[in-house]
Amino acid sequence: MSGVEARFRGAVGGFSLDVSFNTPATGITGLFGPSGSGKTTVLRCLAGLTQLADGYLTANGAVWQDADQFLPPHKRPVGYVFQEPRLFSHLSVLGNLQYGLRRAKTHAIGLEPIIDLMGIRGLLRRSPATLSGGERQRIAIGRALLSQPRLLLMDEPLSALDRQSKNEILPYLESLPHALSIPILYVSHDLTEIERLADHLVLMQDGGVLAAGPLAALLTDLSLPLARLPEAAAMLDLTVENHDAQYDVTQCRVDGLPFFVPGHMGAAGAARRVRVRASDVSLITHAPSGTSVLNVLPARILSSDAASPSQMLVLLGLGVTGETRLLSSITRKSWDGLGLCPGMALYAQIKGMAMADR
Repeated sequence: MSGVEARFRGAVGGFSLDVSFNTPATGITGLFGPSGSGKTTVLRCLAGLTQLADGYLTANGAVWQDADQFLPPHKRPVGYVFQEPRLFSHLSVLGNLQYGLRRAKTHAIGLEPIIDLMGIRGLLRRSPATLSGGERQRIAIGRALLSQPRLLLMDEPLSALDRQSKNEILPYLESLPHALSIPILYVSHDLTEIERLADHLVLMQDGGVLAAGPLAALLTDLSLPLARLPEAAAMLDLTVENHDAQYDVTQCRVDGLPFFVPGHMGAAGAARRVRVRASDVSLITHAPSGTSVLNVLPARILSSDAASPSQMLVLLGLGVTGETRLLSSITRKSWDGLGLCPGMALYAQIKGMAMADR
């Protein structure tokens, strides 16, 4: 079986862990949950740093732990990126990278490609002490990749960085799934990071798995707490069509529907992901005319739930197929006043400027 299949149950000090989940063979799987839910403990179990007697782990078909065996940490082909870069201060950037390469038994991932992937060619002769936080973390990621891992673990790698450094490193993290054919598990307490980077999600709570599956599905599942957060949102995967330089607006497509985003989103054909807050989605029962709203999308109500005495959460399916999901947060007064109900066809409105800070 490809990907990661993990089951861990037992006590770590006074903390009880009971988790079971699978991940895809490639791409980023986010581990998200409140502090103390067990995210880092899971990573330590995956790396072999914490051993629970009741555990099972396979990575891309190789058994690392079961009832009969436990592969120790030094024999697991795992790359581990911590909150702090943990670089060797007595080595240059190049020396740190070469250290990761020396630990590897194979050299499928070469030094030059990693230097280019992480954008660090101009840093090779420098000392880690002279680097910014974002630069140091990029070196740490490069060193982990040069150890030739079959599994990459990232434990809140951006938590110690300021906003500017986070924005600097995020594009490099976004590039990892396209460059590597290995599973990546990414722990963060920042849901917007998970939304930007991951395609799969393991949602944790009190040492257990509350839900696991595709990110887009879990974000819009009205039975889960994510949809009830003040910042609840859906993720739309767009394809760039063209950029209107006069108005600095990019026309994209989502499931065949036009979608407009302020700014330049890239070349035609590029894939982009945007976050659409539930609070930015309004509903209208008939196609509007003479409106300033750029994005008016045909949709159907799939389900709804009363989030509070005054608020309704509405799950929408866009277009003909309804496969792309969108959340809308409206008042119960509007819900009743418009006579809305599951199965009803209508239009979802999203102001273009609501996308401006994405």
